Amino acid sequence: MKPTVLFVCIHNAGRSQMAAGYLRELSGGAVEVRSGGSEPGDSINPIAVQAMAEEGIDISEAVPQLMTTEQVQASDVVITMGCGDVCPVFPGKRYEDWELADPKGRPLEEVRAIRDDIRSRVEKLLAGLVPAGVQEA
Repeated sequence: MKPTVLFVCIHNAGRSQMAAGYLRELSGGAVEVRSGGSEPGDSINPIAVQAMAEEGIDISEAVPQLMTTEQVQASDVVITMGCGDVCPVFPGKRYEDWELADPKGRPLEEVRAIRDDIRSRVEKLLAGLVPAGVQEA
């Protein structure tokens, strides 16, 4: 059974979508990836889409979604990114809070730095979830 990771940020329009895009790509399908927001936005941040496209990852079709209690319960790992205390906590789950700047309203150069930080964190997360050689990166 493959591990399940849920990425959560407030609007589910930037950080969590970039992290989900990286984990889907880098895991080669070895991890089930979900993302959601505590107050989902109307659309994906176009600068985040542009920054990820530079990496060859298309998140343009992603739609911000409300994070649900059921998603949290069904996930092995829950990564929060600035959603504060709104994320439900269940015993036995692995939680991490990634302190990342919100890319909303920032220029591409700053979003690239956030993107690169997210990639580094996703690579470390993936190394701890999936044995080497299983992912196709």
